[in-house]
Amino acid sequence: MAQHNELGRKGERAAVNYLESKGHHILEQNWRLHGYEIDIITTHGGYIVFVEVKTRASDQWGDPESFVGIQRMRRMIRAAHHYLLREQIDLPARFDIVSIIWEEEHCELEHIEDAFMAF
Repeated sequence: MAQHNELGRKGERAAVNYLESKGHHILEQNWRLHGYEIDIITTHGGYIVFVEVKTRASDQWGDPESFVGIQRMRRMIRAAHHYLLREQIDLPARFDIVSIIWEEEHCELEHIEDAFMAF
């Protein structure tokens, strides 16, 4: 397995553990449909939360969350729409980003709630 794939999986595990510790109920991990993907889907505080996880080995090229561009946001919104329809969920949606910088065995995690709005 490529090193960046392993780093991504490690970051997603850390994100799940963190979100669960904050009271999130994990519904899905790596949910996919017709080319769409959402890293983590949870419920928390009356919301359904769609989470994008960005993991990097360093912040040399910028914070991991800065790599969630407008195109990725649009795809997440479309994917969330499909998920809500398919699962018949009637909760307000929120889009979060979990940004992780992983150095050796230590990680620095930042959870950005309501990182962007559906547009």
